[in-house]
Amino acid sequence: MRKFIIDTDTGSDDAVALVMALQHETVEVLALTIVAGNVPMKQGAQNALYTVELCGRTTPVYEGLAAPILRPLQTAQFVHGEDGMGDIGLPLSGRVPATGHAVDVLVDTIHRFPGEITLVTLGPLSNIAAALLRDPSISSKLQACYVMGGVGQGPGNITPVGEYNIWADPEAADIVFSAGLPLTMIGWDVSWKYATFAPHDVQRLRGLGTPLAQFCVDIQAVLEAWAKENTSIPGFDLPDPIAMAVALDEQVATTVRELYVKVETHSELCRGQTVVDHLRSTQQPPNTRVVLEADRDRFIDMLHRAVAVSPRLA
Repeated sequence: MRKFIIDTDTGSDDAVALVMALQHETVEVLALTIVAGNVPMKQGAQNALYTVELCGRTTPVYEGLAAPILRPLQTAQFVHGEDGMGDIGLPLSGRVPATGHAVDVLVDTIHRFPGEITLVTLGPLSNIAAALLRDPSISSKLQACYVMGGVGQGPGNITPVGEYNIWADPEAADIVFSAGLPLTMIGWDVSWKYATFAPHDVQRLRGLGTPLAQFCVDIQAVLEAWAKENTSIPGFDLPDPIAMAVALDEQVATTVRELYVKVETHSELCRGQTVVDHLRSTQQPPNTRVVLEADRDRFIDMLHRAVAVSPRLA
């Protein structure tokens, strides 16, 4: 079994990605670490706990940083709903997270399983940066780190050049991209091209008829309404699930280039831009595997398989 830690700001697309990992037959999710982002951190923890429960798992959920490392929190509740899960009336309170802080759990678990942990990040990189500041040696002890964040090529989704996860805490992202981690970046541009869900795609997913399929569709209610007004794609897109798909199966990524990526932290106009040196004009050595193209059919098949079966028993 591959050992995963997933760092998440559990909104509606994060929850779908969590289902994909928790349902995967060759992955053991050792911990979910929660960061502020799509929703305030404590709401993200409740959303993760609910999703774990829905999948029939007992994966521990650890609360982490409640704000970016230097800036005030600016959530994406206008995209995912006040509760982050589509505001459809789910019982998203009252569950008890595991004892311990997410940053401590990240450091301790990576040391406990050196060279074995795959870290998947689905939100702002605040927890990961804090862990690296506490113990820089963990950067060499990960097997892999998959980051849903940034833009490999094309426009952003929160500013003309910025993707939300990186924009929300650019200083943390700069620390992470500069730390020598075995990084693979799956930017919003990959989702925008390969993880869109038009009405007929939504119907296909819902048509599987399982509780997990219904859940994965229903919680996109606010996102779907927002996307109709704000994006130029047919329907909505799910960035975190396609990033998780790459982490679960590298063959989902069909074009990957090793490139130098630097995060912009000083310009307000370009805040959080992932500056990708496609032409190697900086002459800096590559620090990131950047996914540029993906296999949409393979991703959709993986998602359907995850939700088409009964929840795995703990």
